Parts: sequence; C-alpha cells; structure tokens
Amino acid sequence: MCNACVMDNIKQRMLSRRSLFKAAGIGAAAAALSSAAPSVVPGTQAMAAGHGSVADMTHELHEDFPTFFGEQQFFMEQKFNWAEHKFNLMELRVNEHTGTHVDAPLHFSEDGLSVAEIPVDNLVVPLCVIDISARAAEDADTQVTPDDIKAWIAANGDIPDRACVAMNSGWDAHVGSDKFRNADSGGTMHFPGFHLEAAQMLLEETTASGIAVDTLSLDFGQSPDFATHYAWLPEGRWGIENIANLGSVPASGATLVVGAPKHRGGTGGPARVFAMT
Repeated sequence: MCNACVMDNIKQRMLSRRSLFKAAGIGAAAAALSSAAPSVVPGTQAMAAGHGSVADMTHELHEDFPTFFGEQQFFMEQKFNWAEHKFNLMELRVNEHTGTHVDAPLHFSEDGLSVAEIPVDNLVVPLCVIDISARAAEDADTQVTPDDIKAWIAANGDIPDRACVAMNSGWDAHVGSDKFRNADSGGTMHFPGFHLEAAQMLLEETTASGIAVDTLSLDFGQSPDFATHYAWLPEGRWGIENIANLGSVPASGATLVVGAPKHRGGTGGPARVFAMT
C-alpha cells in the first residue's frame, strides 16, 4: 500500500473515532480525566487484595529535566500534527538515565543483566521507605546508613523478600530548581544517597531486589567513585533514581510496580513507577 494511502487510512480512522466519542458524549469526560493527574488515586477492582489506592512515583519527563551531568538528555520532536495530518506523533531521543529511571545491573558491570533481562517478578515488589528527610533538610550530604536500616527494621519488622528499599530524603521537592543538582562553585553536587555500608548490609542480610532514591544518584552527590553503584548493581540488583512522592506512601506495606523499559542490551531507562498502598 502506498504511503499516501496509509496516511489517508489513519486519518479516516482517527476522525471516525473522534466522531464516535462525540456521539457517545464522552469527549468532555475524557478531556477532564486527562487534565487531572493526582499523585494518589483510588484503587480498582483489579488491584491486588489489601491495597486501596495507587500512588504515582514518577516525575513528568520533559526537555528541561535536571540531569546528573547538567546537560539536556531528553529531546522531543513533533513529526506529525493534528492541523496537517489529523493525528499527533512525537519522535523521542533520550539518554537511558534521565528522569525517573531504572539502573540495570549492566549499567555498572561488564556483563550484568540488561534492563530487558530483569525478571518481571523482581519488578513488582514490597516497598520499604526509609525517611531521612528531616536530616537531609539540615545536611544535603547525609546518607542512608546501616543504623537507618536497623531503625526501620525495629519499627516495621524484617525487610520482605525481594523488596525495594527506598530513601525518602524529600529531595523530589527541589526538582524544579537548581537545588536538585545543588552544585557548589567547584561543580561538586550535594544531595543524599545510600552509603556503601548500607548497600553492603542489604546485600549480606536481605534478598532486596532494588534500592531507590529521590535524587540524581544512588550514591550521594559528592561521591568520588560511585562506590554504591559498583557494590549494588553487579550483584544482579537494580536501582531507581529520581523516584517521586515517597512521602505519600507508608514506610511499609505498599507494593511497588516498576514499569521498566525492555530494549535489548539497555543499561536502564525511564520508567513509569507506581505504588499500590
């Protein structure tokens, strides 16, 4: 079939669908739903037993989203538009480690699992939230330590099998400002992360599948050597950076769902992450 015929066929289908929506009287309702995107919404009948709501843990990705290296890493170009073609289509170019994203084991190892190879049952896991936000408000260089993990266990019980252990430093509140990178005059960044000893404790004493941070890196900002990355990822574990809204979920009891991308050989990638609470 010629390209012009294909284009015309798509246009006709799009217009037919639009007419159907209008006839059914749901155009306004659809628009209302798309314009409202709360971070926590009621659960549905399809949700696992014991959960009553869903929390969105994902930042909206856009071309000015802050990055570890300080340079733009997400690009979006419109290839088709409604006025000319009667449908919209964007072409994306993105660094894998941009926005709310997954670090696969391959990111910091020679032959670790790619993001496409992470077992799906390791992407739907219990969520454990360690709150260091009060400390981070006073000290941008603070880190999750073994003592923080021990305190969480004392309050909530053992870390569940295959859990994701997440750092809530409150840093997601700074995502729209220079404070998110928090670079000093010499270019060194200052934000919280996981201490190497905390990562080692989780590796030795738990079966945690992943760790997550609401900052730009699993390591704290001024890390000179990515020690936490090198300890954690080569062990077949994954990480999430730039997670959002950890303050909206409980310390324990939620289930994290990681919508990781599935491109062959990928070292990670932007993900839609949500928690059932």
